[in-house]
Amino acid sequence: MNSNLSEWFKVTQKKPSLPANAAAALRSNDPKTQAVASKTGKGGSTKATFKANEFIVYPAHGVGQITAIEEQEVAGFKLELYVISFSKDKMTLKVPTPKVASVGMRKLAEADVVKKALDTLTGRARVKRTMWSRRAQEYEAKINSGDLVAIAEVVRDLYRSEVQPEQSYSERQLYEAALDRMAREIAVVQKLTDSESLKVIEGQLAKSPRRAAKADEPVDDADVEEAA
Repeated sequence: MNSNLSEWFKVTQKKPSLPANAAAALRSNDPKTQAVASKTGKGGSTKATFKANEFIVYPAHGVGQITAIEEQEVAGFKLELYVISFSKDKMTLKVPTPKVASVGMRKLAEADVVKKALDTLTGRARVKRTMWSRRAQEYEAKINSGDLVAIAEVVRDLYRSEVQPEQSYSERQLYEAALDRMAREIAVVQKLTDSESLKVIEGQLAKSPRRAAKADEPVDDADVEEAA
């Protein structure tokens, strides 16, 4: 996911300046400019694969709702855009329809995928004995992948029961980010409230095998890094 792309399409009070010539924009090395200038043909637009008012998943931000499908003219080229609202984050994005695949935008997970994600929570945590900084990058990549099962793996691996050592600050931040992404999608798919969705997830986590903390248990890399 190109973070510049998401930042470019954030709706602000002041509209970003556009290139005077679309052909020049496409030759530009600036990915933000290229994204705005992209098109399928002069005077044409890409057929929408999502509908207005439909809930979708945008990997970098989670569940959002398409509030409108607009067509704007950029330097003489017509560009179709999805207007996506993320109400919880109080944010709106405008994404060109030709860029949907490249940014990983997808429909909500089907029931079987939701079940697989929930079943993943009941498994044993798989924590690599590598430096925390590397693991943190892997967790963040999974969270921003938009893959519900991968996000569930992060929730499973970073979850701590009452009998286990507390999470470090960075672990907790990643855990809460993954938990929020997962809970919000399940809530929309199963038509639950956010609190009900969290209870469903917590119920699955309670089924997972956990080992009690031992006095001679080696210190986790994350704790070492946080202490440093």
